[in-house]
Amino acid sequence: MCGIVGYIGKEQAAPILLEGLARLEYRGYDSAGICVAENGVLDVAKCKGRLKNLAAMTENGALLHGTAGIGHTRWATHGEPNDINSHPHVSQNGKVALVHNGIIENYLEIREFLEEKGVQFTSQTDSEVVAQLLEYCLGLDEVHCMQDAIYMVLHRIEGAYAFGIVCADDPERIYAARKDAPLLLGYGDGCNFIASDVTALVKYTRDVSYMEDGEVAVLTRDSIQVFNAMELPIEKEHYHIDWEISAAEKGGYPHFMLKEIMEQPDALRHAIAPRLRGGEIVFDDLKLTPEKIRGFDRIFIVACGSSYHVGMVGKYNLEHLLRRNVEVALASEFRYSDPIVDDKTLVIIISQSGETLDTMAALREAKKRGAYILSIVNVVGSSIARESDDVLYTWAGPEIAVATTKAYSTQLAVLDMVGLCFAKILGTVREEEYADAVRELALLPDKVKETLGHCEDIQKYAAQHFHHESVFFIGRNLDYALGLEGSLKLKEISYIHSEAYASGELKHGTISLIEDGTLVIALGTYGPLFDKAMSNVVEVKARGADVLALTTESHRGEMAKTVDHVLTIPDTAAMLLPSLGVVPLQLFSYYIALQRGCDIDKPRNLAKSVTVE
Repeated sequence: MCGIVGYIGKEQAAPILLEGLARLEYRGYDSAGICVAENGVLDVAKCKGRLKNLAAMTENGALLHGTAGIGHTRWATHGEPNDINSHPHVSQNGKVALVHNGIIENYLEIREFLEEKGVQFTSQTDSEVVAQLLEYCLGLDEVHCMQDAIYMVLHRIEGAYAFGIVCADDPERIYAARKDAPLLLGYGDGCNFIASDVTALVKYTRDVSYMEDGEVAVLTRDSIQVFNAMELPIEKEHYHIDWEISAAEKGGYPHFMLKEIMEQPDALRHAIAPRLRGGEIVFDDLKLTPEKIRGFDRIFIVACGSSYHVGMVGKYNLEHLLRRNVEVALASEFRYSDPIVDDKTLVIIISQSGETLDTMAALREAKKRGAYILSIVNVVGSSIARESDDVLYTWAGPEIAVATTKAYSTQLAVLDMVGLCFAKILGTVREEEYADAVRELALLPDKVKETLGHCEDIQKYAAQHFHHESVFFIGRNLDYALGLEGSLKLKEISYIHSEAYASGELKHGTISLIEDGTLVIALGTYGPLFDKAMSNVVEVKARGADVLALTTESHRGEMAKTVDHVLTIPDTAAMLLPSLGVVPLQLFSYYIALQRGCDIDKPRNLAKSVTVE
């Protein structure tokens, strides 16, 4: 959740840290803070609220002097969001400062131990425990340097962490450590960095490596040394970041979310075009052999949030194409459900960041049980990508808004291509269906662009309906799966209570919630069930609902006879309808939130990457 950045070099650190935090604020925005080290003194500034408060307090970093420092933007887990609980945390003697992403599970035990030793705590956080424990360890006879103290602390604590650490007595170094929380190293010219995400670093360097669990890094302005859990030096593989800094900027749009919605045609081209050749789907980067694919008798799709909704669409499409049982599991539940997984199971992991802790834990549980792991990930070199047997990148580019849009679209496209590719190998798809789907995949970016041309209509309907406090999405089959994502988008950025229901379940309780003026968004894009969808529309209309419908161009006329308003998408292959249908729902949510004056890019209580359980 939280964002970490660290810098050591020749320039003043504070302005660079603030700039890095600005690019990480989507990871958490309850509070922010920085610490710089110089001449045996740690200079700390931190405060509750958005980063702009910290920038004003420090005059954009001008009031803090030092060429090495760490910064943090917080999503609160332990301790309420306030100035005192903000990071960095400083030890009692003022010599050690630390920023932390993660949760220390045994912090109460350690806190009680330190309090018995006379340590006085100032915050309610689990993170301060680590700063105080570092100071305590530095005072032990057997500890000779900060690195020794860090390893001693890592052996004592339990939980997930990414740490950035500075010491007043050692201002020429920054220390970093990681377990189950993302942290990368950036290699610059006369400077080096740590960060939770490459967006914080790409202005200064494109040369990065990703820390693994148990590793400790020691940074100076001229070098980065990395040590494994056994305290042995290791060489890290380097990765090159190939996107421009402008990709992580608004580019004239009022919000990142709108920019990223509008980027979907290009993002889809990047995900699809290199994998289409001569009417066939080709995965050059896939290690899976046809023999291995034929040997799978069970498929799990495991994910969280919007990625889980991609999996819900995928279940319908993959079961149809492959004639194999496909189960979709929430990553947070998977490892606690004693899943039936073995060496004949394919587990498809879906994650934008590649760092979601619940998804990582599910991946490891599946591997332990013998499953083959294929991940669909956006961030190159991320933890999930590195630990998977196979990885397919979505190549969507950086996504800054907390509410995902282009990541969802590209994940869905890649998963659809996986289904088609595997079906061709298995011989379970008709040639004409395969050819039609591949042809429509090639056209998908242009059809999304066409759909984006209806912004004015969508904005008009949003202006008419933004006052609703409860909204229901109904649909069948693929439309039900699509409704789950539409509902999530609406609730997470507008704070409207919103639920998605399978239309056939209306009579089993849900219809009791429909009354005069209730807004129902009826999804009727899936042609084979259009007539049944219409019967459900009639049901809710009979009970006074206002109905905004989404359907295809070919069904517009029939739908318009019954509903209050109609939005349309171009006709396409059935399996690709959710890829088009999600676009108007994203825009509708965006314009609703805009009308309600919500903080669209940074909705309350949310963060972009969930790296705590």
